[in-house]
Amino acid sequence: MKRLVTPAIALAALAALASPAYADAKTEAYVQKNASEVLASLNDPSLNADERTAKFNAYMDEFTDMKAVANFAIGKYARRFTDAELAKYQQVFRDYALAVYEHELDAYRGEAVVVKDSVDRSPTDSIVNTVIRRQDGKDMDVRWRVLSRDGQYQVVDVALNLDGNLIWLGIEQRAQFIALLDRTNGSAQALIEKIEGMTKKLTDEKRA
Repeated sequence: MKRLVTPAIALAALAALASPAYADAKTEAYVQKNASEVLASLNDPSLNADERTAKFNAYMDEFTDMKAVANFAIGKYARRFTDAELAKYQQVFRDYALAVYEHELDAYRGEAVVVKDSVDRSPTDSIVNTVIRRQDGKDMDVRWRVLSRDGQYQVVDVALNLDGNLIWLGIEQRAQFIALLDRTNGSAQALIEKIEGMTKKLTDEKRA
């Protein structure tokens, strides 16, 4: 039996699509609290560089679903890798992602995270827009994609302002990684070696 769509229902549906719903206060509070703790971990004077990195990584591991981001970044190949290949890839991706986050956020250590606004993509999928304030006025926009499952929140992608462009790490890497996998007939080892090289470059820059 077909359902009739009245003009009123159609207009209401169009209005819902045209006007994004705003994320609930709990999602925004989750990002505010955890993003502030992540940033504060970079400015703990009691820690040396290695300890600070370890603390930062621990916060990001808890705050962000790294496996979800890693699997998204390789699309269909997440189902084609062997269990061992997928586990190894997820580990090297985590190391790379954390190195990127630390590298980009390090300049903002000790500064305040302010939630600007947020938009619901679905009842369980939200984008929270924040800005990290700096005393010199060079603020940084950071967006957090948050999924909620059974009342629990976790970040599944982060967009950083890199060279004036707001880039989602998962989306940006997806294009590069899938292109590499397509060229190498789905070689997990080729991708792992590529990511390890990217991580080493960031680590070397940090040490320098």
